[in-house]
Amino acid sequence: MIRIGVIGYGYWGANIVRNFNSIEGGKVVSICDVDGNALRKAQRLFPGTEVTSDFREVVTSPDVDAVAVVTPVSTHFELAKTALMNGKHIFVEKPFTASVQQAEELVELAEKRNLLIMVDHTFLFTGAVKKIKQIIESEALGKLYYFDSVRVNLGLFQHDVNVVWDLAPHDLAIVDYIIDGNAQALVATGEAHVNGLEDVAYVTIYFSDKMIAHLNVNWLSPVKVRTTLIGGGKKMLVWNDLDADEKIRIYDKGVEVNNKEGIYDLLISYRSGDMWVPKVDQVEALKLESQYFVDCINNDTTPINDGRAGIRVVKMLEAADKSLKKKGEMVYL
Repeated sequence: MIRIGVIGYGYWGANIVRNFNSIEGGKVVSICDVDGNALRKAQRLFPGTEVTSDFREVVTSPDVDAVAVVTPVSTHFELAKTALMNGKHIFVEKPFTASVQQAEELVELAEKRNLLIMVDHTFLFTGAVKKIKQIIESEALGKLYYFDSVRVNLGLFQHDVNVVWDLAPHDLAIVDYIIDGNAQALVATGEAHVNGLEDVAYVTIYFSDKMIAHLNVNWLSPVKVRTTLIGGGKKMLVWNDLDADEKIRIYDKGVEVNNKEGIYDLLISYRSGDMWVPKVDQVEALKLESQYFVDCINNDTTPINDGRAGIRVVKMLEAADKSLKKKGEMVYL
């Protein structure tokens, strides 16, 4: 049994506790939060679980094997480092840390102490992303051309990070997972309209072999949109995460070049075939991820969303900040 302490019992922390308590081989034994109301709520829902307002009681407890850090990103490094120093495996909410330097220090520390790091990139465990990964690996789409994502809504405004750090980690983690080859360079543009932090932003990531990814993140949209287009040489895919029944559609559409002797002799034809909807498993991603965390500890397995995956995402977030400050200047990764 992996005994887990959870630091942070807000909206997402409550989901973390519920899921870790619902899996095989895992149990939440301690919950920490500085908000007394949150602790009282946790006590009512989980009467046998210890609650505390002091994180040190969690990370130093001999009854805790792993610590879940579900707090603002500015606190991740201190909490995660203290947990590792006390011999605890760690599960850290996205984004992993506030800087690449912090992330690299945590990974080095975990490796020295043979401890596991998992970054909470929950979308990797959704039925949709698992299916997209399978489709890409089967080469059904052909050579990938682009990944184009729109993740917009009205609010929720954060006070410590901009919209890129709040919303883009989801898509950056997905891109990092499904695309073979690390990002080469990045460009980001955006503006702050409400509270001094960018609330609208556009991030473009360049990969090798002409693959390009574009992310549109926005706290000022009148509607909520969660749509991703992935274009390939053979077929194209549309993922609408808000569609309950047909989350993924694959289109047999594209273009074909019939003559390459000269630019003025190119004969381009358009292909328009069938559309079909692959079956997507309806699963609670966080429950799968929680079970995966416990299984990786028990089996001494490196997770797909380990600390190094966290570093890659934070590196792109840092680069986006640099590019934003310089009004869209290219930043090499």
